Amino acid sequence: MTTPAVHVPRSPVTRKDVARYAGVSTAVVSYVVNGGPKRVAPATEAKVQDAIRVLGYRPNAAARALKLGSSETIGLVIPDNSNPFFSLLAHAVEDAAADRGFALVLTNSDGNVAKERRNIRNLAARQVDGVVLASVLFEPDLADLESAEIPSVLLNHGGESPGFNSVGVDLAAGAKIGVEHLIGHGHTNIALAMGTNVSNEFDGREQGWLQALAGAGLPEGPVVRGDFTREGGYAAGKRLVASASRPTAVFASSDMQAIGILRALHEAGISVPRDMALTSFDGSAEAEFSWPALTTVEQPVRAMAEAAVSALVGETKGSPPEHRLFPTKLRIRQSCGCP
Repeated sequence: MTTPAVHVPRSPVTRKDVARYAGVSTAVVSYVVNGGPKRVAPATEAKVQDAIRVLGYRPNAAARALKLGSSETIGLVIPDNSNPFFSLLAHAVEDAAADRGFALVLTNSDGNVAKERRNIRNLAARQVDGVVLASVLFEPDLADLESAEIPSVLLNHGGESPGFNSVGVDLAAGAKIGVEHLIGHGHTNIALAMGTNVSNEFDGREQGWLQALAGAGLPEGPVVRGDFTREGGYAAGKRLVASASRPTAVFASSDMQAIGILRALHEAGISVPRDMALTSFDGSAEAEFSWPALTTVEQPVRAMAEAAVSALVGETKGSPPEHRLFPTKLRIRQSCGCP
């Protein structure tokens, strides 16, 4: 009869173990792990890295944060990461943070003010180094971050918020470009599918639609309002189809709404763009793969994410707060009537 072997749990590998294996001091191991503050000769660093790999050493993140006075973490709050535009935005923020050695904690507000505030409180309690907030409000509540002395940046933010860094695009100017393109195709009855926001604030995209029509001497077309979602767009599209004065073109305030509108038009046997042309706003990846592909006002997601992260932990950290507006670009495809 044999006695089964007893496996004694292996104790965690420490910095001393790595130092002993590599034949260096624990201070040198610390310099390699933390990337400083002192430089280490390449040959010595290679020995330490080899010891870390062989022994399976994992630095203690909590201890490192305590020593550095930094969690090396950024929080991000977005309305909905199932929306391709916000997925793209979150990915860009994560890449910008990683380039600077920071991890990202992603949270969703689901377009709900109470959940947004709860996410902000949770991030503040975690003592993240900063928070990037794509808020559902034009003037979000940042009291929890301010009391915790955690800096924040408002991302995808169209208006200026004095005292805070904010990054966005000129919504009115972008929408105006999209509507003017439809006018250039000869359309005179152009509808607006406008997304609703929780604070019922006047949206710059509606302003841009109005400006484009007024500039061309055209009357206001029908306005249908709903959520910034596929479902919201689908419902808006059905209302447009049933309209007594059916428009010949539609400007949708988001790509997701436009996708829903396309479905409603296809179901009604309305050809896009022959019977009804369509442009939208955002520049998400999904716009390129709809049928027909959407002509959309594209936001420079990468540049916006870089600016937001830079203001928190990068090159512009500590600079006076500013509102950075980036230009949009009309991405022309087939839904507007262009070949």
